[in-house]
Amino acid sequence: MASELRVNTLKDASGNNSIDMSFVAEGSAKAWTNFNGTGTIAHRDSFNCGSLTDQGTGEYDISFTTNMGNANYCPTANTNGNSNADNFSSATFVAIGTSNSSMTGNSTSGTSLGSYVSGSGYADAILNFVSVHGDLA
Repeated sequence: MASELRVNTLKDASGNNSIDMSFVAEGSAKAWTNFNGTGTIAHRDSFNCGSLTDQGTGEYDISFTTNMGNANYCPTANTNGNSNADNFSSATFVAIGTSNSSMTGNSTSGTSLGSYVSGSGYADAILNFVSVHGDLA
C-alpha cells in the first residue's frame, strides 16, 4: 500500500529553521549532470538526465528522464578544461533546443550545451556541469 505525507512546512530537529514546502518543490533542481565531454562522453553523476548526444566539437544534447512541464525552464551550465590541458577560458551556453541539435524549437525533453573558447571556436571540455530549474510535466 502506498502512503502519502502531506505537510506545509519542514523544520529542523530542534523545531527551528523552517522552510515552506513550496520552496522545496519549486526551488529544487529538476535535473542536473556532471559529465565528461571528451572521448566517449558519459555522465559522472546525474539526476533526471538520460542520454547524452555528442553533436560535434564542444556541442552536446542532454535528454531528461522526466520531461519539463513547459519550455520556460531555466538551464544553467559551466565547462572547464580541454583535452590539451592548456588554458581554457570559455564561454558556456545552454539552450532549450537549437537548430544544430537533435532537439528543435522549445523542447521540454532536453537541453543543449556548448563550450566555446574565445579566439579558437568550439572545444570539447573535460568537465561539464548543467543544472535545470523549472516545473516537471
